[in-house]
Amino acid sequence: MTTRPSQKLNIAPPEVDRAWHLLIDGELVDAEHGRTLDASNPATGQVVAQVPAASVADVDRAVVAASAAFIRWRARPIAGRAAFVSRLADAVEAHAEELAVIDTVDNGTPLRVMRGDARIAAEQLRYFAGLALELKGDTIPTPERGAIDYTVREPFGVVGRIVPFNHPLLFAASKLAAPLVTGNTVILKPSQQTSLSALRLGELCAEIFPPGVVNVVSGRGSEIGDHLAQHPDVPRLALTGSVGVGRRLQQQAADQVVKVVSLELGGKNPIIVFNDAEHHTALDGVMGGMNFAWQGQSCGSTSRLYVQRDRYEQFVADLGARIDALVVGDPLDENSDVGAIVSQSQYESVAGYIRQGIEDPRVRLIAGGLGEVDASASGGWYLRPTLFATDDDRGVPIAEEEIFGPVLVATPFDSYDEVVARANALPLGLTASVWTDELSTALSAVRDLETGYVWVNASSRHIPGTPFGGVKDSGVGREESIDELMSYTQTKNVYIRFAPG
Repeated sequence: MTTRPSQKLNIAPPEVDRAWHLLIDGELVDAEHGRTLDASNPATGQVVAQVPAASVADVDRAVVAASAAFIRWRARPIAGRAAFVSRLADAVEAHAEELAVIDTVDNGTPLRVMRGDARIAAEQLRYFAGLALELKGDTIPTPERGAIDYTVREPFGVVGRIVPFNHPLLFAASKLAAPLVTGNTVILKPSQQTSLSALRLGELCAEIFPPGVVNVVSGRGSEIGDHLAQHPDVPRLALTGSVGVGRRLQQQAADQVVKVVSLELGGKNPIIVFNDAEHHTALDGVMGGMNFAWQGQSCGSTSRLYVQRDRYEQFVADLGARIDALVVGDPLDENSDVGAIVSQSQYESVAGYIRQGIEDPRVRLIAGGLGEVDASASGGWYLRPTLFATDDDRGVPIAEEEIFGPVLVATPFDSYDEVVARANALPLGLTASVWTDELSTALSAVRDLETGYVWVNASSRHIPGTPFGGVKDSGVGREESIDELMSYTQTKNVYIRFAPG
């Protein structure tokens, strides 16, 4: 493992070292009673900013503002709403470097990766703005000549949008687009671990949108996230997060009223390499699928590797060498491949899994592990990307539980039926990746794997316009496509009898 000390990193660069505010009803305000939470730099472990800690009362103010703004916002022509979203895309693009630096300091992922997130955020905003005129209904044949039946799509009202820590800006910006274009108003709740870029986005929104259309509230999920889920005046809720949080919010959302909830949740995703796959491109695919550039902190990471037995030992050895060659270091260093884990609690959780794997007699450590990382001399939360191997992954916790860190587990398999059964054995089903040159194997796997997104001879890529989401415990609903746009509308049927039959 190549490491690089964190020497050039400023503990609090000017993009971060300043006052931060909530956005409620078009105003940048402090949280009630001035409460704050510490924002820490994962690369140093040092507190770099104070984040407003919104209260239940702050959320209630945001809901009132969003409800009032909804009446005027939904009345705007749809092309006008799309134009506002396009202006936000322009603002994100104009401030891309600043936003990327904020995310790197707040999240720990390398700056070059966060630049990509800023670019994709702007692209996603423009994509949904461009879909505006697809909000069309249908005409339905009627039994009588003097009648017409058609459908229209209408917004819900106030949408609660809760986003996670791994892509702070990308999710905060892109997840505003579909509800806004469809005529809803939004209350955005970022992760309490990585709120800064969402708060900066709120400042940009304050300059673009009418008051109350976009509101940004930061704080503890167990307080304001839960309140947003339970609020009777928030009829539509969307979460990107863990399975546990998703289940809890589903229950809370049904506590007082019936509301629509979409969930993009966790994954323990399989990547399968058959004997006929090209060796080096499959290695590339496994490396890319693990999202080591995000320290493995991605729900779509293909963290369960299955290699057909004839290829297994050589493949695992070559993969381990590649993993050990990754550069772990200062996220602001352009040469770093891997940055810091987002928080001390997440670091301890991932390190605990690595320790568990090292101590499990059924498991071999191939690369990485808990050896010291030079960059951690800065006080940051760094871990080596780690590869384990096991002859049978059934009942092995590191192979069956989502770690959300840079930990990959490799297992051999003999037959197609065996590996498909193993891939489908868990209650999760977000993504899967299959590597083979045999068309029948590829198409059979696409048919048989219980996931929402399947790559063949590819991994990790999100093609614009394709629906992303999971089955089983990995979620409800689809995003990043026209499916997401339509999910923020309700269908109304209209029957008109205009002449005698």
